[in-house]
Amino acid sequence: MATRTLNCCFLSLHVLLACVIASSGSQEEDAKNLLKFRVSLSNTAQLNNWNATVPMCKNRTANWNGLICLNNALFGLQLETMGLGGIIDVDTLAALPTLKTISFMNNSFDGPMPSIKNLGALRGFYISGNQFSGEIPDDAFSGMKLLKKVYLANNRFTGKIPKSLVELPKLEDLQLQNNQFDGEIPDFQQQNLKVNLANNKLEGRIPDGLRNQESSAFLGNNLCGKPLISPCASKKHFLPKFAIIVIAAGLAALAVIIIGLMVIHSRGRHQASKYETGPAGKVQKKKVGYQIDNKEVEFSNKMENYKKGEQGKLNFVRKDRQKFELQDLLRASAEVLGSGNFGSSYKANLLNGPALVVKRFRQMSSVGREEFYEHMRRLGRLSHPNLLPLVAFYYKREEKLLITDFAENGSLASHLHGNSSPNQPGLDWPTRLKIIKGVARGLAYLYQEFPSLTLPHGHLKSSNVLLDLTFEPLLSDYALVPVINKDHAHQFMVSYKSPEFTHHDRTNKKTDIWCLGILILELLTGKFPANYLKQGKGGNSDLATWVNSVVREEWTGEVFDKDMKGTKNGEGEMLKLLKIGMYCCEWKVERRWDLREAVDKIEELKERDSDEDLYSSYASEGEMYSSRAMTDDDFSFSVTG
Repeated sequence: MATRTLNCCFLSLHVLLACVIASSGSQEEDAKNLLKFRVSLSNTAQLNNWNATVPMCKNRTANWNGLICLNNALFGLQLETMGLGGIIDVDTLAALPTLKTISFMNNSFDGPMPSIKNLGALRGFYISGNQFSGEIPDDAFSGMKLLKKVYLANNRFTGKIPKSLVELPKLEDLQLQNNQFDGEIPDFQQQNLKVNLANNKLEGRIPDGLRNQESSAFLGNNLCGKPLISPCASKKHFLPKFAIIVIAAGLAALAVIIIGLMVIHSRGRHQASKYETGPAGKVQKKKVGYQIDNKEVEFSNKMENYKKGEQGKLNFVRKDRQKFELQDLLRASAEVLGSGNFGSSYKANLLNGPALVVKRFRQMSSVGREEFYEHMRRLGRLSHPNLLPLVAFYYKREEKLLITDFAENGSLASHLHGNSSPNQPGLDWPTRLKIIKGVARGLAYLYQEFPSLTLPHGHLKSSNVLLDLTFEPLLSDYALVPVINKDHAHQFMVSYKSPEFTHHDRTNKKTDIWCLGILILELLTGKFPANYLKQGKGGNSDLATWVNSVVREEWTGEVFDKDMKGTKNGEGEMLKLLKIGMYCCEWKVERRWDLREAVDKIEELKERDSDEDLYSSYASEGEMYSSRAMTDDDFSFSVTG
């Protein structure tokens, strides 16, 4: 018995020593392969501590930058935001037997996606935030039965979504947003799958297996069906006619009139005709028909004697844009972008032109035709990189259309508050700083161009800050206060939720600054001003009050959005912006900063802290916000609307 026990002990010791020797040998082999892998990369300054004389892993601790260790062995590569480029040598990675997850997010890789299907043991594959491009082969993920998370967002991929993704049994998180994928969405059937397909060129019906997703996961495409509000027309997978979209929204004949695509005439009372020049130079008539639900609606494309106020004509306000006819909008595939307090918005993809947004307004009936035309022409003359350009408009007494460019990256609100994966990076600090600087510049330009307006913007909020492909902000719905019915403006426009209007029924030149301050706090905290969703004047609980309660005793980073990356060495500059936001949110107008002061302070901000400490620099001014012993009355205002 003793001999057997002794033999077991020797056996156990032998196994233990074998495991240690194997682990040591495995680390040495893995180290050689990683050093070989590093050679294929460029800009590897942050990998300088990869050294064969230093063990890669010690239990769960990684001695080499960017490694994830488990049980004294390599588990994953997390080479994120390092400025890396070059080639991802997949063959060398395949020689790492314990590698389970790889991440190259937010670097500078380009070209086609690496062929990773030979990495069959991968659980996670993350390459979002690079410049990868081209089509991904259908079999790119074939055989990867353990793969759970795939992040390909914010690249330049084109073509169809690879069908091999549908075959991954364990797939639970798929991020493909902000690319150029086209075609239909594959029929994903994985349970508990979370997807984000926003801002691509996808079209057709959303598969039944994805109907439980958030609608924000599908915005910026030509899609229909749940969870979107746009239904699919008959057997078609998308709504190819602008008018059909409107009909689906329950606005059939009225919407046709609104969008200026046709003039409806009652049978027996009117006859629609199209006028064109004949061979002899004479004006002749030609009927044109358009089928909607088996009913022919006749409309005129040209009128011989176009009279003042005649319906059915688009009025272009910019000379640098290609003009198009109403028929072009009619032929365009369209998508309902949303429906707000002012009306619905549609994205129209012209056959031979850019994508445009058509927004219909009903609450402008108190403005006369000449006044409306003049104000639209004035908006059309505006030119600034941070304003969404007005391209054309349509006038009808009861309703108006404003046609603008389409912003590829959606709104700031969608990026701050979209329902994304907890592991998906939100907007980083440099991007947020870039956005708020652009917003400030655009607002300053509006103040310059509309010196006589009390509210040069009037409706500044995160959903009205759109983002182009480079995340440059574009202000929208600006300078509309003069043409919006006052009762409706007072009820819904966010400037009229300011403390001066809430308590004193008046606005002033600093009201837009109050909105800028709320936007700054929203951008830094990631919290939505919930009272914006309410109508009319609201209560006393708002975002600014919450921020003030957090920082009242001392400045603290707890207020910042936990999803905000890229904050290393930038906390001081973030605190400076927080202070700017709070000064813009002063309840007492006389203590609130004016625009010039706010813009100047924002322009001074940098991505990284300077050598001068934030606290000492601000304390030297004698203006530390928390030292002013503010009372609750200072922040007893409402952020509603």
